[in-house]
Amino acid sequence: MTSTPRPPRPARLTIRRTTVADPLARPLLDELTHEYSTRYARPVDLSREYPAEEFAPPGGAFLLLLADGAPVAGGAYRRYDARTAELKRIWTHSAHRRRGLGRRVLAALEEDAAARGYSRVYLTTGPRQPEAKGLYLAAGYRPLFDLSVPPESIGPLPFVKHLEIPRP
Repeated sequence: MTSTPRPPRPARLTIRRTTVADPLARPLLDELTHEYSTRYARPVDLSREYPAEEFAPPGGAFLLLLADGAPVAGGAYRRYDARTAELKRIWTHSAHRRRGLGRRVLAALEEDAAARGYSRVYLTTGPRQPEAKGLYLAAGYRPLFDLSVPPESIGPLPFVKHLEIPRP
């Protein structure tokens, strides 16, 4: 009698609220920098572009999505104005894409921002990131640009979404 192999158990996913300087974030941020260099011929590094405190409470957050303790995706937000959080650098490691992890990070960022009193979120994504554009449209974001125009002719693609602020 042969036993059938058990399917691998699904990874335990957890959200970690942390900082841009967390060593667990470095592989994700390094891959993001490489991806931007490849797509746009210029590196982009969150930790070098913005002061780390912009992504810390009370006005911001930096989140990692961990699978069994290992980073697989992440993202951040900072204060844009009194009622708006600006989402930045939502990223899924290339080995973990097409599993809905970016959407989980997006939902966690929205929930965190709403809990801090933000009533809307704003973001931009690059014109050479059709998968990001698709994610934001599927998640209910309203484009602040003409969808019928070629993205390369627009530059950064802005989106906005209103949030439900939790009631005590």
